[in-house]
Amino acid sequence: MTDKDDVKLGSGDLYIMEFTGKVPEDTAIEVDANKIGHIKGGASLEYTNEWKVVTDDMGVTIKNFLTKENVLFKSGILAWNGKVLKALCATARVTEPARENAYRIVKIGGKKHADGKSYIIHFVHTTDKGKHIKLTIVGTSRNGFTIAFDPENETVIDAEFTAISQDADGTLVTYKEEKEVIGG
Repeated sequence: MTDKDDVKLGSGDLYIMEFTGKVPEDTAIEVDANKIGHIKGGASLEYTNEWKVVTDDMGVTIKNFLTKENVLFKSGILAWNGKVLKALCATARVTEPARENAYRIVKIGGKKHADGKSYIIHFVHTTDKGKHIKLTIVGTSRNGFTIAFDPENETVIDAEFTAISQDADGTLVTYKEEKEVIGG
């Protein structure tokens, strides 16, 4: 069932792009324009669920069914700028400078500015054998963020995205694992 020597170590690359109704092919996601820069502290995917168990008075289980699923994707973003904040905050508005050496302005806040956008969050881990593991969710950042400017440490934004269905089947996560071709 498993390769007993298949230990996964290391981090990966994180890509974020606006979701427009369909998750495109990996090659369309994995472009420099969507790469968030460097991440720190790795990434994690958390899947949880809740079940309803119906039992009779004798303690016999009559029915057992899934009632809720939740997926969170978390990653520390080390290299970021004001444009990255847009994916982390539904009310962020970004104004790009009209000339060089001007300021990019990001305004955050104001419930009336909530854009309702969802994003494709795509993480690519490369194994020590050069194969790829890819995690893809569609979601929104709902936990907010902290920007701490510390004189002794780098500023890392801890991003957390809550998954929503990415297709009509209700898929919350697409996990792709590149396998080794044996004998070929």
